Amino acid sequence: MNRIVWLGGVFALFYTTSCSPAKKEKEEAGRFTVTSPLKTDTSFMKEYVSQIQSIRNIEVRAQEKGYLQSINADEGQYVHTGQVLFRIMPKMFEAELLKAQAAMKEAELELLNTKTLADKNIISKTEQAIAEAKLDEAKADRALAQLHLSLTEIRAPFDGTIDRIRFKPGSLIDEGTLLTTLSDNKYVYAYFNVSEPEYLDFKTRANAGETTTVTLLLANGQVHKYKGVVETVESEFDNSTGNIAFRAKFPNPDMILKHGETGKVQMTARVSNALIIPQKATYELQDKVYVYTVDQNSVVRSKSITIKNRLPDLYVVDAGLLENDKILLEGVQNVKDDDKIEYKYVDPKSIISGLQLIKQ
Repeated sequence: MNRIVWLGGVFALFYTTSCSPAKKEKEEAGRFTVTSPLKTDTSFMKEYVSQIQSIRNIEVRAQEKGYLQSINADEGQYVHTGQVLFRIMPKMFEAELLKAQAAMKEAELELLNTKTLADKNIISKTEQAIAEAKLDEAKADRALAQLHLSLTEIRAPFDGTIDRIRFKPGSLIDEGTLLTTLSDNKYVYAYFNVSEPEYLDFKTRANAGETTTVTLLLANGQVHKYKGVVETVESEFDNSTGNIAFRAKFPNPDMILKHGETGKVQMTARVSNALIIPQKATYELQDKVYVYTVDQNSVVRSKSITIKNRLPDLYVVDAGLLENDKILLEGVQNVKDDDKIEYKYVDPKSIISGLQLIKQ
């Protein structure tokens, strides 16, 4: 008899201990975490697609017609101010200079003879003046011939890097022919477009004497190690996009950045009185973003919201929620409209503090 009672007690104890965790797990599974939107001032890093241009980038063109005699620089070579890049065969221009020098010497001798005769009153002073004018004309012709000869040597106007060379020695070059381009990449400009509200925020900070510093993200995902500064803003908005172009200047002493390169400018955007919710409290359906709100009767209902900005782990809500609304934080995929739930409310500050938010 005692043995039967003992076995019954053991069985009851086993039943109690085996069922309690399952019941507790079921109860815990029925509880959800709920929070509210957080209204605060914040900022986040926003990316803008940018086009990179050299601080100086010019076309190097021939200014005289002739055969390309020599090329004195290679593609991609760094050249210095005044360095001869190309030379056009100068023979014809040298001959023209010799002819102009001979004509000037003849005009000098004619003027000397005319002056001697004028001093003896053999000829009039007018004829002397005509001889002086002929000498001035001959000097001008010589200067012009010297200029044409000098233009057969095409020199670098500033320090920079040579781009592709389009011709080979011996090519017949016309006046104005594009030979190559030259880029000064010690500094580069990054052009990017921002919206009207962002432009107005920028102008407010600029009028207060604040400098806007930006970062450049390269095409391979690496960050350019030198910070840039937003220097100028274009004068007009693009009517088709509603955007306006900014220009940021970046140091480039390592010559990593090249003219025509692309990247992303990262600029800090500030938001005042932003209504922020965690991204994990939302779900998307047909390109719209929804949350589940919880009413005073603990009933959940889906609600469409409009997103103003997207932070790494958070959304800045533009419309659809109020600061005092309760929203389902976890278990979004496990409920449907009109479900009544048990929940635990968590202060939004403790939720947001663990996510990527930059407070001002």
